[in-house]
Amino acid sequence: MTFGVLGPVLVDGVEVAAPRQRALLAMLVLDAGRIVGHDQLIGGLYAEPPAGAANALQSQVSRLRRVVPGLVIEHHPAGYRLVAEPSDVDHLRCVELLESGRAADALALWRGPALADVDAPFVPGARQRLTEVLIRCVVSGGSSEQLRDLVAEHPLREDVRAALMRSLHREGRQTEALDVFAQGRALLADELGVDPSPTLAAAHLEVLRAQAPHRGVPAQLTSFVGRAEDLRRVSKWLRDNRLVTLIGPGGTGKTRLAVEVAHREPGEVAFVDLSATTDVARALLDGLGIREAGLLTAGPLSVEDRLRAALATREVVLVVDNCEHVIDDAARVLGGILTACPDVRVLATSREPLGITGETLSPVTALDAEAATRLFLDRAQAVKPGFHADPAVIAEVCRRLDGIALAIELAAARVRSLPLDEIAARLDDRFRLLSKGSRTAAPRHRTLHAVVEWSWDLLTDAERDLAARFTVFSGGAGLDTATAVCQSDVDTLTSLVDKSLVEAADDRYRMLDTIRAFCATHAPDLRREHARWFLDRAQQAEPHLRAHDQIRWLARLAADHDNLVAAVTWATAHDHELALELVAALATYYWFRGLRTEAAQQADAVLHACGETPPHGREQEYALCLLIAWPVATGDQSARIRQADTLMDKLVDPPRYPIMTMMWGMALGAPEDDSQVWHRRHRLLGHDPWSAALALVGDALVARMGGDPATGAELLHQAAAAFTEVGDRWGAALAFNQLGEIALDQGDAANALIHIERGRGLLDELGATEDTAEAVIARAQATLMTGDLDGARTDFLLALTLSRRAGALVVQAGAHLGLAELARVTGDYATAYRECDQAWERCPGGWYGPDEMRCHIAVQRGRVAKAEGDPGKARRHFEEALRRAVGQRNLVTETAVRAELAALAVP
Repeated sequence: MTFGVLGPVLVDGVEVAAPRQRALLAMLVLDAGRIVGHDQLIGGLYAEPPAGAANALQSQVSRLRRVVPGLVIEHHPAGYRLVAEPSDVDHLRCVELLESGRAADALALWRGPALADVDAPFVPGARQRLTEVLIRCVVSGGSSEQLRDLVAEHPLREDVRAALMRSLHREGRQTEALDVFAQGRALLADELGVDPSPTLAAAHLEVLRAQAPHRGVPAQLTSFVGRAEDLRRVSKWLRDNRLVTLIGPGGTGKTRLAVEVAHREPGEVAFVDLSATTDVARALLDGLGIREAGLLTAGPLSVEDRLRAALATREVVLVVDNCEHVIDDAARVLGGILTACPDVRVLATSREPLGITGETLSPVTALDAEAATRLFLDRAQAVKPGFHADPAVIAEVCRRLDGIALAIELAAARVRSLPLDEIAARLDDRFRLLSKGSRTAAPRHRTLHAVVEWSWDLLTDAERDLAARFTVFSGGAGLDTATAVCQSDVDTLTSLVDKSLVEAADDRYRMLDTIRAFCATHAPDLRREHARWFLDRAQQAEPHLRAHDQIRWLARLAADHDNLVAAVTWATAHDHELALELVAALATYYWFRGLRTEAAQQADAVLHACGETPPHGREQEYALCLLIAWPVATGDQSARIRQADTLMDKLVDPPRYPIMTMMWGMALGAPEDDSQVWHRRHRLLGHDPWSAALALVGDALVARMGGDPATGAELLHQAAAAFTEVGDRWGAALAFNQLGEIALDQGDAANALIHIERGRGLLDELGATEDTAEAVIARAQATLMTGDLDGARTDFLLALTLSRRAGALVVQAGAHLGLAELARVTGDYATAYRECDQAWERCPGGWYGPDEMRCHIAVQRGRVAKAEGDPGKARRHFEEALRRAVGQRNLVTETAVRAELAALAVP
């Protein structure tokens, strides 16, 4: 959820209608993440606080929660706190960007005057503080027009006036800059009787020292969009360093950025394009307009001698474009110039570094989503005036084009002849789609294919081979994975990084999709080797996932999640036994990451590919797939569960992956104590500490569902301690959540909240989205039990959001069922029935057993019918719930349902 106060007050881009609630929200957003005291809120909302102001404030908070579903406002003894990440709050994000030197991005967050639609006592002070932030943004990253507007509003602010002068000076508008100074000096003398400050005087001196006009910098025919922060950074680095090289893949906009920097440089600037030459020195000589004769009078001179002699006493910026294909000569010639000519600075563009001592590298990477969208719209409206489209579709097109500026411009040019949806649909064949560019552009920039081909042709044979092989990865790879699967060496990989064919971030390497699509046409088929490698990685990781270093190993697998999915997908279509092994080896990872729905979908696909009979020697993996797939599979799953049970019964030793025993237990439900099933289950439990802790959880569930919650709670406390000792946060969270459910059954909301929060904290460490959503549902139920209806609603809606994000239908069903209970409590029976229907639609198989969720839904429908005075209807629903509870041998639910039926019989 995002919040905005830099303009009208917004939540997720939507205004809050009621003025008082809007003001309250604004105060909480201004201090997001911190507790705002009751007195501060009351004083900020009311010029004259009403009688019972504390109650009025509480009422406003409750109304705000209702009108903004999903809004999380915590109540504390000292006040209220809006729960929000700083990155989701525009004024906090603005300050963060400003302090990190990204003033242009910070300025882009402003939508108008701060708190534009709020009128309350706190507003003047808050608006003044935010306006100071706006001034800092404009001074650091605003355009001349924005600075001129700011000077008009604050004519005596010398920092703003100095910034305007420097901006005009960079644009070559020295006369206007001097006029701005003269106006400021007169105003200061008339209004304050003072001379300009050192800040304003220094800006004046910079303008007066302006040197010769630019030489040879190409004029541009289109607007400069999306790289304002890069422009500021590179301009600063070029002032502070003598050699700055813009590096990046073809088409990202290196040349355009260099030209924009050059236009803003005072003094002499020369632009030299090396793309059509192999003689670097002569190209520089021609670009500088230097005669080849007459520089010195004695002896014959080489071209490089003439070049250094001509530049020895000149103060000039050399913009040297497209160095990559003559990189060695460019480095040698430019290195000689920098050594011999102390007043020369060089701004170079290349797809790899020049490698000269003192070189400052500035990567020109993909445009971010906002900048890419703005560029697409700008270029599309140029070829089709009035063009408008869904921003989400534009953003998706730009994302699939990797944010490469040239690719976006080529795609935008196609809107003149193709609908945007058609452009998006054809991006799988992007090189054919983007095959028409400007006739005046260099050949290598006319089509997307030509851009990438230019880089490909500059590679060595070994580099081409690795670039082609690297395309087997989805989402990139670590160093060990890349070198092993591709059968290459580290030096070749780092060479591809230097040449901008591969990107390096932290300890991972990735390839832009556009480059990947080109290189894949030259690639051998390594998908079997890829899948085998990741099977080995998953098998290596699995025991660590149940130990103290589980967070590190989960992170390693999570970094390769796209590769794991690609390996399973390929194996499902081409090697069923390998697919079974992969799904089985990854079961613990998926379960502990809370990706149960995704795992179930993969397992179901593998089962369909394998057929109804497991391959010989893969019976255990097949059984595990049956157990994983069951919760999301459609239709009657009893045959699959019986088949899994039969395969499990044939096992003599504990299964290879201990989590298999837990999934088996979940599929069959809780057995009777000391029954045959109970003994079979314990026979297959391993002797390791993790399996022993799991056994405690299983025995606790048997005791609880058998009507002995005290024994169940005692066993769960032991299980939580045992899981903690082995280092498994997921197992400990499982135990704590079960303890919370026992406390809820006993009406002990306070202890339920303690246990649930302990479990949720552990799940947060694991990043387990589905499990976290379930924990939030449990917290909502406990909150509802305390009578906090608004807090319960907030949590049920949060759980619904989390479960939708994870695609977990059954968890969504639980959230809808909670909202049904909330509606029943408040007397809104129609809504309660609708929420029950929503829950029913989202439980095709039921997570805790085929009938578990449906049983709870039937109970809730019975309670709603009873509350609205229809005992006959209530009895039918309770009898259905009883039938399902008895079938599950769930004595807890069975007892509760029998009590409901007994209460109906009492007149």
